Amino acid sequence: MPNHDRIYQSEAERYDRLISREDVSNNLLKTMRKVSPELSDLHVADLGAGTGRLTTMLAPLVRSIVAIDSSESMLEVATAKLRGMGAENWLTKVGYHDEMPLADNSIDLLTAGWTICYSTSSNNSDWREQLERIMDEISRVLRPEGTVIIFENFGTGTEQPSPPDFLTSYYNALEQDFGFEHVAIRTDYQFESTEEAVELIRFFFGEAFSSGIEASGRTSFPEWTGVWWKRL
Repeated sequence: MPNHDRIYQSEAERYDRLISREDVSNNLLKTMRKVSPELSDLHVADLGAGTGRLTTMLAPLVRSIVAIDSSESMLEVATAKLRGMGAENWLTKVGYHDEMPLADNSIDLLTAGWTICYSTSSNNSDWREQLERIMDEISRVLRPEGTVIIFENFGTGTEQPSPPDFLTSYYNALEQDFGFEHVAIRTDYQFESTEEAVELIRFFFGEAFSSGIEASGRTSFPEWTGVWWKRL
């Protein structure tokens, strides 16, 4: 399995190539609009923003947005993309799941895409304590009636939802202990060529997934994303 920590710190541009091929049906934005229909007046924080996958999607639609990530190299790519869009209502800040550089009660909508899982995998013996700290921090920065939307892996390379075993306890806790609602959506990848698909899938997901694409000659790769949301 590729080392994601290394990728986030040193291969941000290649990672951005991968995620630019994700969600061919635009289901991420459709889902955010369903959860939070009135975006135009909102001050938004994108936690674990990476290279700006969700940040760049939301920036044209909201009053302001701050992209937060622990990797400066990822935020550099996000910055270049936001500048390239001509957006002016954004900031990027280095921060962490349980320590965000934001004032109390300053955010209307917080998004967190494929990021909290790194702290709350059952491979971490203290995952539940970490989740509680993260939820406390989210509650601190959100305004009353604020909304949080969390996106996580709910099946890689599968036609049916298949969440990883090491994340199911975390997912159950979101729903049972913290009162989140949940839906699973398709966020399939569509690549320009089989060669590109093999390269980028191998880079991030590993040989076990890329070999099937290479053998079939496909340019698409199925993916499920779990979405959890809650209004304070």
